[in-house]
Amino acid sequence: MRLKDRVVIVTGGGRGIGEEYCYGLAREGARVCIAELLPEEQVAPIIEDIRAEGGDALYVRTDVSKQEDTERLAKVVMERWGRIDGLVNNAVWQPAKPFNEFTVAEFDKMMAVNVRGPWLCIVAVYPYMKAQGKGKIVNIASQTFFYGWWNLAPYVASKGAIVGLTRALARELGSQGIRVNCLAPGLTVTDGALEPVNESILPGQVNKWLDMHVEGQCIKHPGYPQDLVGPLLYLLSDDSDFMTGQTVLVDGGWVMH
Repeated sequence: MRLKDRVVIVTGGGRGIGEEYCYGLAREGARVCIAELLPEEQVAPIIEDIRAEGGDALYVRTDVSKQEDTERLAKVVMERWGRIDGLVNNAVWQPAKPFNEFTVAEFDKMMAVNVRGPWLCIVAVYPYMKAQGKGKIVNIASQTFFYGWWNLAPYVASKGAIVGLTRALARELGSQGIRVNCLAPGLTVTDGALEPVNESILPGQVNKWLDMHVEGQCIKHPGYPQDLVGPLLYLLSDDSDFMTGQTVLVDGGWVMH
């Protein structure tokens, strides 16, 4: 087990890709904190599954855009397990529509969740990782930043900011034993990812959308949450100790950089 007894926080870990991250981390021996806005009863089955397999998991209700929530998150995890080894900044807000139809409030919420949220979470865990002399931070970006995408302009901009934040913090924190990297998924088949496709990107033609996307990939099948777990585990494990400031694309070979 590459992450045995390590403590990892996953924001937005209660559904979709984040849920699969939590299961994958637990299978590798990590103690997992699921930081979520979803109510506890919706996250409870994940925690029960992890515990049934001999792992340990914790739910902390968290709005990542609020500093008081992220500070409380870090304190609760420290009180429970006494350390924080990893942070996965996965929580996201991703509505889709033409760029000029977004309201200012919607744009601001996108930046609050997708950019301010990761920054606040990093600020919250930083003192504990610094004291340990080691920590792994994985920010979740997106293939869309490298390719550009219609009806997702504010989201794409927010993910570009995450790549920039990753690079800057890698330089700032590297000498303190803290590694900061980015995982950038391509289109991954989850209800949350396909909902905006069906609603505004290509309404009623989700299968056509998937076929179009796969056609542009080197690997000719859609991505699934399980495809992202291996790269995430690598970035959180000792195997990536000499790696920081990097963005790893996991998109079937659509974009190369």
